[in-house]
Amino acid sequence: MYLCIAGFFPDGHENEFVQYELDVAPEFNQAVLDVVGWESLQDGVKHGVVGLSSQQVVQIENVLGTSMPKELDICISVFA
Repeated sequence: MYLCIAGFFPDGHENEFVQYELDVAPEFNQAVLDVVGWESLQDGVKHGVVGLSSQQVVQIENVLGTSMPKELDICISVFA
């Protein structure tokens, strides 16, 4: 299982497809799980796709050392 971060245009946009996707490297899993408030990847499976707040996005950017598109709605989920 792995964490996947995805970005979509805000609601109401004609394009509803994924515009941004980032698979989180395993060494960052626990730090990202802590930001989201999940105890484990299995916990994330139970929650499904979850929208991230702008504060969570900034925290995850700091953990990963990368920036994410500000114009998109950013979500996180766990894939098997």
